[in-house]
Amino acid sequence: MTKAVSLSAPTEKAPSRAKHWGILLLLSVGVLIAYADRSSISAALANKDFVHHFGMTSVGRGWVGAAFFWAYAAALMPLGWVVDRYGAKIPYAICFALWCLATAATGAMPALMGIVIMRSLVGAAEGVVMPASYRWIRHNVPERHTGAALGVFSFGNKVGTAIGAPMGAWLITASDWRLMFVITGACGLLWLVPWMMRVQNDFPRKDQRAEARRRAASVPFGRIITSPVVWGGIIVNFCYSYFVFFCMTWMPSYLVEQRGLSLTNSGLYTFFSFAGIAIVAVVAGWAADRIIDRGGDPVVTRKVFIVAGFIGATTVLFGAYAHSLGAALFWNIFSLSCLGLASANNLALTKVTLIPRPAIGMIVGVQHVAAGLSGGAAAAISGWLLHVSGGYQLPMLVIVVFLVLGATTSVVLLRPKWSPKVTEGEA
Repeated sequence: MTKAVSLSAPTEKAPSRAKHWGILLLLSVGVLIAYADRSSISAALANKDFVHHFGMTSVGRGWVGAAFFWAYAAALMPLGWVVDRYGAKIPYAICFALWCLATAATGAMPALMGIVIMRSLVGAAEGVVMPASYRWIRHNVPERHTGAALGVFSFGNKVGTAIGAPMGAWLITASDWRLMFVITGACGLLWLVPWMMRVQNDFPRKDQRAEARRRAASVPFGRIITSPVVWGGIIVNFCYSYFVFFCMTWMPSYLVEQRGLSLTNSGLYTFFSFAGIAIVAVVAGWAADRIIDRGGDPVVTRKVFIVAGFIGATTVLFGAYAHSLGAALFWNIFSLSCLGLASANNLALTKVTLIPRPAIGMIVGVQHVAAGLSGGAAAAISGWLLHVSGGYQLPMLVIVVFLVLGATTSVVLLRPKWSPKVTEGEA
């Protein structure tokens, strides 16, 4: 016998409120480091010395940018499975150390294949971030605080992306691309100290592992993969991430090559764009929480924010066809900032509110496969479209198509009655 997933708050004892927000902040810093490490490649791809050193074409640059995302997508479900059975703390720590070391090692690679391999290792190891983070949030944060919590969490990935490109550009300008990778990778390892000291160990003892496996198996994979909510989350996350990862991979190159900015200034305006989406994400998540706390339906409330964010983000096309630099920069910043309306609320709806707790790691892993694939698609497809068209208008038109698809899918498929079912007594 099965029953629908409950949308109520977690029942187990949660950390104290101060510790609760302290760990959320730590999770936010962790994802900030992850996104800074993954976005630092965009500064290198806009650097002539780096491109010429490896003899890369636009298509080649697209494939270097895509290597991270293909590996990331492949690792998500296995790591989600691991997190559901062995907790968040230890798997996260191991993978965190691995991707920081691989980022640092990228600077020592003598050949293009070495760059691709290191970026693939970074991508595979970063696959743990979302399953582990959402598992902790789903088990410790009540619904009325979910939007704000995920706003704080998503602030980290937006700021990480925002600082990754300008920080990388500054380090390349001050020294070279090799040192940029070494510094960004090695500095991230400092995060492991507070993570190991502050987060409660949830790695099950030997005598607890059978029970942990039983709970994780209470939502069979067949129910997960046939759920319209899960498929809706896959599509919505693909469409959302396609725009974000285009900006992460190609925005500095667009600003340098088509708008004539210097590498340093391109990093600065990339920072403004991602700072905008980060700030709006926190405010929009908090605002949705307040509406829900006053009696608003959680699903309907978050859907309104998601649709508004996707539609507002389509204004990126105005920037593509703008004749003046000022107008182009305005629409770039405005469109990505608008997407912040959807950020926390999309995460809350597709990965927490409509998702059963026992399978949070696996379901987040499944849904984030879409995010990984969208990153690879955005990098590779945009590189190919740039190659065949000679400009950035066509790549940005494809972004708009995906944004409209994402808004439509959120309305049609994200419904509580279509959430994965949980075995009786396990919800």
